[in-house]
Amino acid sequence: MSYRTQVITVFGGSGFIGRHLIRRLARSGAQIRIATRNPGKAAFLKTAGAVGQIVPFAADCSKDESVARAVQGADVVINLLGVLFERGSQSFQGVHVDAAARIARLAAASGVNRLIQISAIGADSNSPSSYARSKAAGEQAVLSAFPAATILRPSIVFGPEDNFFNKFAAMAQKAPALPLIGGGKTLFQPVYVGNLADAVVAALETDASRGKTYELGGPRVYTFRELLELTQKDIQRHRPLVTIPWNAAESLAGFLEKVPVLDPVLTRDQVALLKQDNVVSPTALGFKDLGIAELATCEVILPTYLSRFIVGGKFSGQTGTAH
Repeated sequence: MSYRTQVITVFGGSGFIGRHLIRRLARSGAQIRIATRNPGKAAFLKTAGAVGQIVPFAADCSKDESVARAVQGADVVINLLGVLFERGSQSFQGVHVDAAARIARLAAASGVNRLIQISAIGADSNSPSSYARSKAAGEQAVLSAFPAATILRPSIVFGPEDNFFNKFAAMAQKAPALPLIGGGKTLFQPVYVGNLADAVVAALETDASRGKTYELGGPRVYTFRELLELTQKDIQRHRPLVTIPWNAAESLAGFLEKVPVLDPVLTRDQVALLKQDNVVSPTALGFKDLGIAELATCEVILPTYLSRFIVGGKFSGQTGTAH
């Protein structure tokens, strides 16, 4: 299906997932609005399409009138909004639940045809993690207002700007050791951001995805320990992996939460989230149900962007003769 004549509004489009999705959507020829609080920070994405095709659009997702303007006349709305930790006005309730509910309600009122909500594997109203509970509440709010919405639940998403592998690679540059919280046995199924973008497009191209929830994981399941080992291999560093028991991790996270920096290294809620495996349920709909069979692996993609953490550069250890 071509979206050449359609208008797509993407909330959170200037973020990590958004920048890859915008480029993917632009190939269709659709008119794309990037709804964001700070349009200037999304200006770099205008070059991903033809002149005038991609337009950063000022939107405050805490206000009905602002969201209503962003969805007015749109055929498709995609909500990528999410926060990994709470800080100031950015709360799980405000972003994952209230904003998601507002977008869905006003999209329905505006006659939007399709709504895609990006959630997360582990979304569960009974989870010990506030993040996971808020993701589940957000899904429920969206489906209540827009029953035909499609919910996509990725595992941890990796790619050049990710907040997982880049964070641990940076830690390995400076820290004498890396932490294995709870022994590093938690399971993950990392999904490449490009494959997630493909899943959004595939969901839009089939009416069968209306009202459905899909869990999206990559082709392999890893333990937390294996992911740290893989990271160190790709950046050519070998720090000891030190086990931190759950109770010690919670105490440490409680201290780190109070450090006045933009991004806390660890929070107590993230420790609670780490106690649950982050993998696709065997009974869930997934990539194959969206017609996507070929998925990128960590082993292939990580070296393409973690090489910047190698001392001396990617080819520092190679020798050869010029011809």
